[in-house]
Amino acid sequence: MTDIAGKKASCEDLGRLPDNLVGEIIDGELIATPRPSGRHIYAASGLGVVVAGPFQHGIGGGPGGWWILDEPEVHLGEHVLVPDLAGWRKETMPALPKDQRFVVA
Repeated sequence: MTDIAGKKASCEDLGRLPDNLVGEIIDGELIATPRPSGRHIYAASGLGVVVAGPFQHGIGGGPGGWWILDEPEVHLGEHVLVPDLAGWRKETMPALPKDQRFVVA
């Protein structure tokens, strides 16, 4: 899904994708994939529950102090990624961003 003229993909390109696709930018190329299946969503959600308990909420003697999030839009330099699950220490990201972009690595 790269531009014919060789132009690198941008965040505007992500915004033009239909709602049924997840877009990422890797090495300047727009990568669009279908939304995950029900089984995939179920597995990722279950993993999030298991990880968020101890890491986000300190349940069961876990460390707490983390943000654990499903499918955040992570910006790493020129790359825009949408992992199934991601986490940040609250000391490095004290508040959640107001929009969809997470720029703290």
